[in-house]
Amino acid sequence: MHRLKRAARWLIGPLLAGCAATPRAPAPAIPTDGVPRAVVLEPAPQPSPTVVAAPKPAGLPPPKPVRTQDELRRQAAERLVMANPDGSFMTKAPSHVLSVVVLEIEVKADGSVRRVNVVRKPRFAPETLQLAIDAVHRAAPFGDVRRMPEPWKFTETFLFEEDRRFKPLSLN
Repeated sequence: MHRLKRAARWLIGPLLAGCAATPRAPAPAIPTDGVPRAVVLEPAPQPSPTVVAAPKPAGLPPPKPVRTQDELRRQAAERLVMANPDGSFMTKAPSHVLSVVVLEIEVKADGSVRRVNVVRKPRFAPETLQLAIDAVHRAAPFGDVRRMPEPWKFTETFLFEEDRRFKPLSLN
């Protein structure tokens, strides 16, 4: 039985390795009539653009330490609005919103963002998801959470208007 497994690995190994290789472009055909022809090469694929963190606005006050989930959620919502003055609103939310995004934000002990998990993607206006994530990063840090029991995370719901401005539901 041991010999059979070893033989199978010896035979199948190179076959599987060949499957994992990246396919090569076919070599240009050499004309048989002896007349040289121009070879058209496809352009190399461009790398995908990297996500760049949105700049933080100047003058954002330092966050206060928090002790409870409610304090963390409230302070984070206030900082979201302060850090995104042109992208947020504080008036009453309209009866019909463009989209709803729900994010779970996990923070480190100092209140900086450790991870952003998407709980609910928007059905309409999918670009509002990235707007909400960028807003979270601009508003961080959210306050020292060391005196608070773990897990150090909170959920925020973003209500987006037609003009792509949001209101954190925690401030409703």
